[in-house]
Amino acid sequence: MKFRGMVSIYSSLLFGTTRPPLEWRIMTQSITVVKLGGTEGVDFSAICNDAAELLKQGKQLVLVHGGSAEANSLGESLGTPPKMIMSPSGYTSRYTNRKTLEIFLMAVNGKVNSLLTEQLQMLGVNAFGLCGLDGRLMQATRKDSIQSIENGKRKIVRDDYTGKIENVNSELLIMLLNAGYLPVIAPVAVSEKGEALNVDADRAAAMVASALKAETLILLTAVPGLMKNFPDESTLIRELPQSQLVAASEAAQGRMKKKVLGAEEALKGGVSHVVISDGRTQNPITNALSGNGTVIQ
Repeated sequence: MKFRGMVSIYSSLLFGTTRPPLEWRIMTQSITVVKLGGTEGVDFSAICNDAAELLKQGKQLVLVHGGSAEANSLGESLGTPPKMIMSPSGYTSRYTNRKTLEIFLMAVNGKVNSLLTEQLQMLGVNAFGLCGLDGRLMQATRKDSIQSIENGKRKIVRDDYTGKIENVNSELLIMLLNAGYLPVIAPVAVSEKGEALNVDADRAAAMVASALKAETLILLTAVPGLMKNFPDESTLIRELPQSQLVAASEAAQGRMKKKVLGAEEALKGGVSHVVISDGRTQNPITNALSGNGTVIQ
């Protein structure tokens, strides 16, 4: 009876009538999620070359990218320059109404994601470009309104198409990984209603890493890491315990605040450690895995 039961199970798996248990499909090796900063200076070509070499060595990678520089450039050329919003807590984000959302989609999901996927394909990597809209990979809650500080005054913005990621379809990513693909993810989520939403790429990478129970999250940017006195690179913080993240967030400036927040969310989500590292070097991912940058655990 036990043998017949096993035959029945395997037959069902072969013919698609039963889904295999999740633990059967999770690859046993550790996963590294890499977030490629969208600011100018980050060397996407070097990152792609490094990723290709690491994949040959048997590493498991998932890439999440930004694209702020491309979105800014496209917005300027279309007569819609970017507008940044400062929250009461000091975090900056891109103001995204419906028009700027479509510009963001063209630049980040259309151009950056496609060109990254192309570069990887040319290196022999079977990259799979997608965003959170695809298969509801990243589902987020659209904010009814957000608060913005302008000229010292608090304003309410109600036409913003941004959101906070609540769920990541990890099974979709595991399926792609098990099939030999390298997921390349653009920071666009889907609302419960099916709307496209602009989401922060650092926090998206943190959510993806948490959902996959990744061992490492690497945040590649155009600086060596978190610094005590920005922009003095000699003040690089090489190791940062999780207990000091709140103080580090208060000291961080500009976009680095979101990276520290993403690191905190990833560690709370079960990621072993986070590395904020330089994306301008020859082998950015390898360097980060070697501990170059700010290691947070």
